[in-house]
Amino acid sequence: MSHTFDPTVLREYDIRGIIGETLGPDDARAIGRGFGTLMRRALDEEKRQPMVAVGYDGRVSSPVLEHALVEGLTSSGCDVRAIGMGPTPMLYFAEASAEEVDGGIQITGSHNPANYNGFKLVFRGRPFFGDDIQTLGRMAAEGDWVDGSGTVEKVDILEQYVERLLVALDGIAEDRLTDMRVGWDAGNGAAGPALEALAKRLPGEHHLLFTEVDGNFPNHHPDPTVEANLEDLRALVAAKSLDFGVAFDGDGDRIGAVDGEGRVIWGDQLLMIYAEDLLGRLPNATVIADVKASRALFDTVAEHGGKPLMWKTGHSLIKSKMKETGSPLAGEMSGHVFFADAYYGYDDALYAGVRLIAAAARLGRSVTQLRGDMPDMINTPEMRFQVDESRKFAAIDEIRKRMSGSDVPGDVQVDATDGVRVTTPDGWWLLRASNTQDVLVARAESESEEGLGRLMQQIDEQLAKSGLERGDQASH
Repeated sequence: MSHTFDPTVLREYDIRGIIGETLGPDDARAIGRGFGTLMRRALDEEKRQPMVAVGYDGRVSSPVLEHALVEGLTSSGCDVRAIGMGPTPMLYFAEASAEEVDGGIQITGSHNPANYNGFKLVFRGRPFFGDDIQTLGRMAAEGDWVDGSGTVEKVDILEQYVERLLVALDGIAEDRLTDMRVGWDAGNGAAGPALEALAKRLPGEHHLLFTEVDGNFPNHHPDPTVEANLEDLRALVAAKSLDFGVAFDGDGDRIGAVDGEGRVIWGDQLLMIYAEDLLGRLPNATVIADVKASRALFDTVAEHGGKPLMWKTGHSLIKSKMKETGSPLAGEMSGHVFFADAYYGYDDALYAGVRLIAAAARLGRSVTQLRGDMPDMINTPEMRFQVDESRKFAAIDEIRKRMSGSDVPGDVQVDATDGVRVTTPDGWWLLRASNTQDVLVARAESESEEGLGRLMQQIDEQLAKSGLERGDQASH
């Protein structure tokens, strides 16, 4: 018996497709068979049956996929700890906090449209991505699966998970927390029930939006990196005169935020707040951010005695780099924030929300003050434009070679960590190829509109030399 996946489904960081078109129960079953087989082989010497935690988000298609996935895992000889519906970080918690659990799979479409779904996987404490995911495809095509029989245990860990989130406030004086007034928007995503339980336990005053889980997302799309999706949260903060507001994506692993004046606090700006708080307790720590982050973030980390490290975009790549460097804090522009100082090193937007409360309390400044103290950089949103799959990486290579040539001025620096990030006296610009779509991503930042204009001109010149032009699609 074998199985062939649609070629668009097995991606760099996760597995994702359109229900009924490119993804269905047979795919879920094959993922379970492949993952279970790899787990069995990895634990062969230990002569014990592996245990895999399984959770799912609030999408309409998730329970059907969960049933098939569990079938695949158990028929390959894995025991399953089924934690039910909840945010992705609750699944990560189930895997990280229990010694007897060897891996985890969350069924989630994250921030994608309602007709999408997918899988995020953890294998023995490390991210499962890239070649790992391609291996599942090869195993399925060859029917390279072991047979066995596993058990299924249903476990409710929501209270235990919420209890762990609250540890972030340990050691902070109660009077610094009781005056906090915070708005929260779950966006009808999977974080809703956990957020309700959390808010009841948090000190201060908390106002919640859209905590009822609804896979059709009737109020707004659950992607907090798109400014339009923060309008309801902004209105709540303004109407109730709250200190700040926090929003989640569909599966609760990415955070968005607005301050008391309704200003968006983007992913790199949140990381600036977290870094200042953390470096007061862990001087000299390495703080990692992706190549799309503002120069102001890297400067802030250095100013507060930390070691800034620019790394590749992608939550799996960042998690791996954290383990390699021992970094206690990392983040991406997309709102994934990873804490490994007093937490497990995975991206958890609910925990990040509690850590924002903790940071403001410890630093003795409101979130609005912290946002207002940041330098005024002028930057573009993330611009994405379609480029043929066969051209996207080649074009970036061409641009990198040109920008590294001998005719480039001495005050221009080129960083090729992920694509091409070029720093000039005006600021910086970035071009990189997406790992998950047939697009190039561009971004630029300067201290002046004139400088930004010159940077954008350089991007357009380099694209033109490679026979490409920038489209008008843009998103933060």
